[in-house]
Parts: sequence; C-alpha cells; structure tokens
Amino acid sequence: MLAVDAPSLYFRAFHGIPESAARTAAGEPVNAIRGFLDMLAQLVRTRRPGRVVCALDADWRPAWRVALVPSYKRHRVAHGDVEEVPSALERQIPVLLEVLEAIGIPAFGVPGYEADDVLGTLATTQPAPVEVVSGDRDLFQLVDDARGVRLLYCGRGVAKLEDSDDAAVTAKYGVPARWYADFAALRGDPSDGLPGVPGVGEKTAARLVTRYGGVPEILAALDDPAAGFAPGLRTKLVGARDYLTAALPVCQVARDVKLPDFEPALPTAPVAPEALLTLAERWNLAGSARRLVDALAA
Repeated sequence: MLAVDAPSLYFRAFHGIPESAARTAAGEPVNAIRGFLDMLAQLVRTRRPGRVVCALDADWRPAWRVALVPSYKRHRVAHGDVEEVPSALERQIPVLLEVLEAIGIPAFGVPGYEADDVLGTLATTQPAPVEVVSGDRDLFQLVDDARGVRLLYCGRGVAKLEDSDDAAVTAKYGVPARWYADFAALRGDPSDGLPGVPGVGEKTAARLVTRYGGVPEILAALDDPAAGFAPGLRTKLVGARDYLTAALPVCQVARDVKLPDFEPALPTAPVAPEALLTLAERWNLAGSARRLVDALAA
C-alpha cells in the first residue's frame, strides 16, 4: 500500500511550481493540481504499489490536541480556527479531489483527526507492506521494520525520496522510530507550535531517550536519585513535567481512527473516464492526468 499524505504533497506542489507556469485558459492557477498528479504518477511508476490511499486533514488542528498544548499550530491560524492557506491553493483542492475521484483513487479524512492520524491507522491496520509518503517528520514514528512499514520522506521532493527504515531513522536522529514522538516532545517543533523543554535540543533529547527510554521512563527516572541526571538538566525536566505529559499524546499519531469504507486496489484505468476528460479539459490538466493514467495502466 502507498499511503499518501495529500496535504504535504499539494502544499509542496503549490510552492514548488510557479502559478504563472500552470494556468487554465482563463488564467486560473492549477500548479498544485498538476504538481500533485505528476508526483503521484512518479510514485506509482517507481514504487509499483498494488494499493493506494490519499489521506486528508478533516481537522487540521484537532481540539483535543489544542486542549493538551494550546500553542499547537496556533501560529498557523488565519482567523477563528481556520488554517492560513493561500487562496490560490484553497481553490484548487476541491478540483484535485474531483480528479482523484474520477480516476478511482480514494482520498478521505476523518472528523476530529489530521491526515497524520489517518496514515497512522492505515500503517497499523492495513495488510503490510505499507509505504507512507510525506514530508512531515512526525511520521518517522510509523516506521516498523518487523511489520513492513517504511516512510518515504519527501522533504527534498519526490525525486529525492528518503526511503526510511528504522536504521535510517536512528542514523538521522539518534533514536529508533518507536521513540521518535518522545524525542519530538522533548526537542519541540516550532513548525507545530510545540515549545519542547527549554534548553533541550536534538542531541540532548536523543541522549535522554537512548539512556532512559520514552517520556514516561524519563519522568519516572527523575524521582530516582541514582538516575544520573546532571543537576541543571534535572531541574529543566522537572519544570517541564506537566508539558511533557501533555505533549507526548499530541506528538503521537493516532492509530485507531475509525476509517470509512474504501477500495484501496490500484485502478488500472479511470473509473469515470468521461468525468476525468471533462475535468482535464476544463482545468488544463490533460498532460498531468495522462501521465498518471499511463502510470496506473503500466
């Protein structure tokens, strides 16, 4: 199964392709749609999956995560609880979903959860092997060699995928994948509004996890005078105890989301060819749509 973090890819496509380079005859930008379809076509050609699912953000900033850590993604709020999304991208997302539906590729979110949580549940519940595609570092926690789950990290683009197993995660961050969420809670993540423990960076976080285990084990060790913490570090961790207790479930992706019924089998031809043709003509997507259809057929 190829489990695709759709928001990660369409944001990357939107920012990676100039709007002026991909427009309709009426001047409407379609750079995110074209880029997404081309990336998906390349993934299908190179990874040769038998199943594919695109995960969406039904709730980009779930209330239950905000209740635990109020700063979670707060810097990305446009107004109310609406995410700050460029209007030129926002208009393209419904069209992209129509195209995927016409081709026959399932794309869905689940109310109250982010795309990460849908991907976490797919990686945990669907028959292996599962390859998760995302530019979100949080999903390194899903890597599971025993089960056959890998992260195809596209932080530098789909053409430069980092095919990550547990050894790759450990080499990159100094911790195994199963403790990545604990490591992230300690280190913090400004992109998600997670402050981390003051004075604890990546190296210190990795040393703590390597020596003591996850956040619960680290907090338990604080009460042991023989645990060997440097006095200054112990003080920092004691001061951050409440934060760490709240932040760990925020950093951990959900793995038990109730998914809708879906058919993951890779279509070899569009399920609604006339609808796809109409969309391709209306939105000037013929080349990208053809490349994806050809990849599926092959």
